[in-house]
Amino acid sequence: MSEVQDFIRETVTSHPVVLFMKGSAQAPQCGFSGRAIQVLQAVGCNKLVTVNVLDDEEVRQGIKEYSNWPTIPQLYVGGEFIGGSDIISEMYENGELATALKEAGALAA
Repeated sequence: MSEVQDFIRETVTSHPVVLFMKGSAQAPQCGFSGRAIQVLQAVGCNKLVTVNVLDDEEVRQGIKEYSNWPTIPQLYVGGEFIGGSDIISEMYENGELATALKEAGALAA
């Protein structure tokens, strides 16, 4: 296992909610990342950690291998890969996102 894979595993397992994205929560650098942040804020996520994949090419490639998912952003809740922007939006609309975040202890009461 590479250092990048170790970093990714360590990051997703030591924080309740992690979003690997392009840019930051304050300044998303692609529409899909921006949408993911908006949805997480709308649902009341209060324990979000973001990782800017544009800062490190190894992380950008490594996260795709880690999840076996080809696109960014990627959301992890409770150490589990949830999905990308479309899946996050669908889960928000049907209430599954709030449930997952609540179980991970990452929803504002």
